[in-house]
Amino acid sequence: MMHVGSAVWTGLTVMTMLLLAQWDVGCWGMTLNSIPLRPASLRPFRASVGASLQRHKRNWVWNQFFVLEEYTGDDPLYVGKLHSDVDKGDGKVKYVLNGEGATSIFTIDENTGDIHATKRLDREEQAYYTLRAQARDRATNLPVEPESEFVIKVQDINDNEPKFLDGPYNAQVPEMSPVGTSVVEVKATDADDPTYGNSARVVYSILEGQPYFSVEPKTGIVRTALPNMDREARDQYLLVIQAKDMVGQMGGLSGTTSVTVTLTDVNDNPPRFSRKSYQFAVPESLPVASVVAKIKALDSDIGPNAEMDYRIIEGDGLGVFRVASDKDTQEGVITLQKNLDFETKSSYTLKIEVSNRNIDPRFLSQGPFSDTAMVRLTVENVDEPPIFSTPLSKMGVSEAAKVGTIIGTVSALDPDSTNSPIRYSIDRNTDLERFFNIEATTGVISTAKPLDREANAVHNITILAIKSLDPSQVGKGVALITVLDINDNAPVFAIEYETFLCERVGPGQVIETISAVDKDEPPSGHQFFFSLTAETAGNMNFTLRDNKDNTASILTKRGGFQRREQSMYRLPVLIMDSGTPALSSTNTLSIRVCDCDPDGTPQSCGTEAFTLSAGLSTGALVAILACIITLLVLVLLIVTMRRRKKEPLILDEDRDVRENIVRYDDEGGGEEDTEAFDMVALRNLNVVRDSKARRDVTPEVPTLYCSRPPPYKITPDNGIFREFIWDRLKDADVDPSAPPYDSLQTYAFEGSGSVAESLSSLDSLSTDSEQNYDYLSDWGPRFRKLADLYGHGDSSNIFSS
Repeated sequence: MMHVGSAVWTGLTVMTMLLLAQWDVGCWGMTLNSIPLRPASLRPFRASVGASLQRHKRNWVWNQFFVLEEYTGDDPLYVGKLHSDVDKGDGKVKYVLNGEGATSIFTIDENTGDIHATKRLDREEQAYYTLRAQARDRATNLPVEPESEFVIKVQDINDNEPKFLDGPYNAQVPEMSPVGTSVVEVKATDADDPTYGNSARVVYSILEGQPYFSVEPKTGIVRTALPNMDREARDQYLLVIQAKDMVGQMGGLSGTTSVTVTLTDVNDNPPRFSRKSYQFAVPESLPVASVVAKIKALDSDIGPNAEMDYRIIEGDGLGVFRVASDKDTQEGVITLQKNLDFETKSSYTLKIEVSNRNIDPRFLSQGPFSDTAMVRLTVENVDEPPIFSTPLSKMGVSEAAKVGTIIGTVSALDPDSTNSPIRYSIDRNTDLERFFNIEATTGVISTAKPLDREANAVHNITILAIKSLDPSQVGKGVALITVLDINDNAPVFAIEYETFLCERVGPGQVIETISAVDKDEPPSGHQFFFSLTAETAGNMNFTLRDNKDNTASILTKRGGFQRREQSMYRLPVLIMDSGTPALSSTNTLSIRVCDCDPDGTPQSCGTEAFTLSAGLSTGALVAILACIITLLVLVLLIVTMRRRKKEPLILDEDRDVRENIVRYDDEGGGEEDTEAFDMVALRNLNVVRDSKARRDVTPEVPTLYCSRPPPYKITPDNGIFREFIWDRLKDADVDPSAPPYDSLQTYAFEGSGSVAESLSSLDSLSTDSEQNYDYLSDWGPRFRKLADLYGHGDSSNIFSS
């Protein structure tokens, strides 16, 4: 049986209370490292363990050790001692420790059973460790007693200060709140053991923020401590709250946090005008709905508590002006409701009241939440344009009115005291075709062209009234002229009728119903009369019946109509209106005879429907079709043969005589090189004659190294070109190898040049050149430089200069 070694501990009284329980830990006995745990009065008992071991009566023992956290000594901390009754002190038994922290944190002396902590422990990280101890035979390493489990508890010390995990805090409280109004609750936590001592018992106090606020020591609730705190005087407070453990006693640890308290606004301030009277000037030409002025009352409150309403309560400007609140700036905006006239009234006085929109009843005792001010508006005189007595003048004129007919009169006046004369004109942008004129001094409107109601029934023209003393002042009025209708249009068919007549139709059957339209618009409406013309009234085929409702029906007089006899009938119809004077027109109704099905639906009409059956048989149609096919085959054969003939007699895929570019890469030695080339050969006065060559191959380009050929004779009027072209044409005509079709012949020939001949210096290199260039000096300043270079006849000067 294993026992725990004894020691002394100052907290014997507390720990002795823990000795009231007996723990079954096998055959082990153990004591706390600082408390004697095996009383002398306990007796051992014997019992069999396994087959050969004897069991003794257990002692009252502990199953846990206690060790203080945050040990700062240099040596390992002694935790306790394990001892087995089997251990006789001869070194045959060794002690083994397993479990949490074994060997890493806790070590055991295998000879003595002493347990030590090798590392600094922190109860807040781990409060206890569960380990297992066993005594083994040192020689065989076999257990001499069963393994027993015990606990090492880390005993707390006050090593953690309280912390505000949710800080810093922000809180709001209405201004003017009574004393004791709750603002916010702060909460501090302490990581120490709340079940042991006072290490985790926290009390709160306020370090900064007095005398405005207080905090409850146990709950941490912050409350107001002063009444009538005014946001307009100070709107924010910074508090420092302390939490201290050990119930606030000396030596306790503490932590702090900040609380920012913002006073929210209440409507405790009425609006006030900065002045009792305002004065503004308003031009009389200001348009209606324009802003006249803005006034603003001051309110120390903010947000909805500062919203204000303005209204006019007195004054002679009621109905002329109105005032409204600007929701963004809380200004009183005065706007114009009616036109102003300096000559009629030159000033207005308004009494305007401002009041809070949202009133707090708690503060009504402080006085009315409104204020008043007087506003004087002075009307300024402005030079105004003329004003028409009637802005919109409605007039009427007959479309039969002659040019110069007076339609009506417009009138405008100068509203200013100058009473300037007025001149009238028409804005031609509204009368582009100039149908009307206006008398400049009287405003009389008359016609300038014949009018046609059917083309334009209403004319909307703008009349300009201009001050004679100040032409920049222009007033505008509108004249609405309606053209009155006369009966000047005859009725006609409403649509273009297409009437069909079945061959099997009987007499008296309606084949068409016609109606009419008239461009005129008589006041009493249209009334049309239909009849056949006198020439066709007695025809034997058709008749007309007037339905007296502006329509008429066309009926057959007989049956037996045949397309072969006559496929089309034309029936003149006379239409007359009821105007004064009455107008009429003759309209022709075309009637086609058709072959119809039993339901009366036309199937085929006119002579074209039976042309084939009358003159052509099926055999004739087949013959015609065969001829057409034969002709198409012949045309295709001819086109194919012509394309084959147009192919060239000699075809060289690599070279085409009509598209050929000859390139040379010879490079001379510059102007001083007179050995490589015969410079005379480069002159353009003559052309080299080519020997006759085949036209279907690329012509050879003569080299510059050849001798100079005999020149052509220079003839006037470009004769050299004519002679050159005729020679080439003869060569092409007699050439048997030339292609049979027309081809484009290209030659490089410049001719003999102008009368001044070549200005090139190439000729000067020739030893036999006797060209005289003295005449260049007579050609003007543009050729003076050339005259200086070539005028002396010495070619060496060209290069020396």
